[in-house]
This record gives sequence, structure tokens and C-alpha cells, in this order.
Amino acid sequence: MRQMNGTENNDTYTIVIFRGSTAKPLRFSFPRKLVRKILIVCGVFVLVNILVLSHYVVRTGEVWELSAFRAEAMSTREQTAAFSTAVEDLKKRLTSMKEVNQRLRVMLGIEAPKAGDMVNGRGGEDVPLPEGNVLPLSEKTQRSEAGGLLGSTDQAQAGLGQSAGSSGLTEEEMLASIRDGIDWLSKEATIQEQFLQELSLAAEQKSSRWAATPSIWPVKGWVTSGFGPRVSPFTEKPAWHDGLDIGAVANAPVQAPAQGRVTMVGFDPKLGNLVKLDHGFGIETLYGHLSKVLVKEGQRVKRGEVVGLVGSSGLATGPHLHYMVKVYGQTLDPIKYILE
Repeated sequence: MRQMNGTENNDTYTIVIFRGSTAKPLRFSFPRKLVRKILIVCGVFVLVNILVLSHYVVRTGEVWELSAFRAEAMSTREQTAAFSTAVEDLKKRLTSMKEVNQRLRVMLGIEAPKAGDMVNGRGGEDVPLPEGNVLPLSEKTQRSEAGGLLGSTDQAQAGLGQSAGSSGLTEEEMLASIRDGIDWLSKEATIQEQFLQELSLAAEQKSSRWAATPSIWPVKGWVTSGFGPRVSPFTEKPAWHDGLDIGAVANAPVQAPAQGRVTMVGFDPKLGNLVKLDHGFGIETLYGHLSKVLVKEGQRVKRGEVVGLVGSSGLATGPHLHYMVKVYGQTLDPIKYILE
């Protein structure tokens, strides 16, 4: 019995719980193999929990890092899109400045007008179009206000790049578009800087010519008929219009667009009451359909001085001003001589 108990005691773990001096103690015996297995299972369980917890911590860190990276990437993309939009806006502004510079170069005599601008004037009458000319589908007669500038063909260059924020481009495409835009801006800015230097020098040398060059709207209103081919409002046939019709309220003041001398005050059956100014340097302007003339022949006027009032005298469908510009006898589009 003792040997068996000894063997049993060596193979088991006994836990004795004493409940007091009089109470019988409680004994719990567990086989060593069972305890060993339980300890192994517990150790494996703890190790698995540690591994799972470590993996969770690592994954949580990766998720946070990925979220931060995504937020940074989104912020970078938004900034790239905003920068691309800003580049496109600068391109449009630079193109507009290029158009104004080009007009100034023509007006200051640095560069001759293009052949397309030198169209033969036909006087104030409606005449049949020369053979081979085709009437445009529509005339550019809409204008929010008379002081606006017409867009040039160069405006298309400003729209070559698309806004990266709204076109769904990839990051590489947006960056390439921005690089192209910056290269274009750099080259164009250099060119326009040279143009501005030439303009500054020419303006200093030709201040008197500038003062005599028409550069403002003679009346505030809207363009009802542009320069060039149109459908005659009287015959409803294709005809050539040698000036600019500017609609305005009756008796609106008509201003001289530059300093000059009044060379004609009279009445024409078609143009009605009219005034002609000689600005020097071969430049002349004419104002027709006036309701009243406020200057006399030989009088000198300054830019902005009122020479008459808008009316509908002569052959007219309503109150408007017929504005004509001639350079050395050549009738040109008055829009080319309007800067504000």
C-alpha cells in the first residue's frame, strides 16, 4: 500500500485546503500528466494570443499608415488639380494679354496689320458681295457690353490643357499636363516680356500718335451689326458693311475715341447727320445717324469729348451709331481699334 501510495504521490499533484482547526481538510489530487497537458495547452493558448495580438497591432499600424497615405495622396491630388487649374487660368490671362499686346503693336505701328484685316471699304452703302465671297452663317452681334474685347484665335491655345480636377486624369497625366503648361507659360511670358519692352519704347517714341489713335468705344451700347459681310436689313440680300453699328438709347452721347480735328459736319441720305474726324497719321473716323451734331468744322476735340448724340437719322431701323475707321483711305474693322 505504501509503495502504491508513494507511486501515486509521485504521479499526482495534491492540493490540500485547510478549513479550520476542527474541520477535515479537503484534498484534491491531479495526475501529473494531466497538469502537464493543461500547462502545455495554456502555454500554447497564451502564445497564440500573443501572436494574434502582435499581428493585430501590426495590421492596425498598417491600416493607420495606409489611411494617412490615402489622405495625403488625396490632398496631393487636390493640390495638383488646383495648381493645374491655376496654370490654365494663367494661360488664359496670358493669352488675353497677348491679344492686347498684338493690337497695341498694330496700333503703334510696330507690326503691320494682317492681310485679312485690310479689306476694301465700300463707303456707307450696301452693295452686292464680290464673287466668291460667302456670307457667314451668323454675325457676331452679341456682346454683353460694348467695352468687352472680342476673343482671338489665340484663345484656343489657352484651352489646350484641361482642368485636372474635373477630367479624371491620372496623377502622371496631371503632372505631365502641369509641366507642359509651365513650359508654355515660361516661353510665352518671355515672348510677352520682350513685346512689352518694345511697346514701352514705342509708346514713349509715339505718344503723339497714341493720342491720335482711336482706342475707346464712341458710345456705350451693343453691337447690332459687325464689320464685313451681312444680310442687308433693307434689301434682305448679302451686302458689305463698312463700319460698326452700335445700338444705344436715343440721344446717348457720342465721344471722340481720340484727339483730332473735325473735318466734316453734314447730312447724308443714307448716313443721316454725320461727323468726320481727322486724327492725323492717316487715321479718320466717321459717326453717322446722329440726332444732333455738337461740334463744328475745324474744331479740335480730345479723346472722350462729345461730338454728337445717337439718333436714327438717314437710312436706319432705329437709334444706333454707325462707326467707321479709315487708315490712309482703307476702311478697317473698328473692333481692331478698341481697347476698352
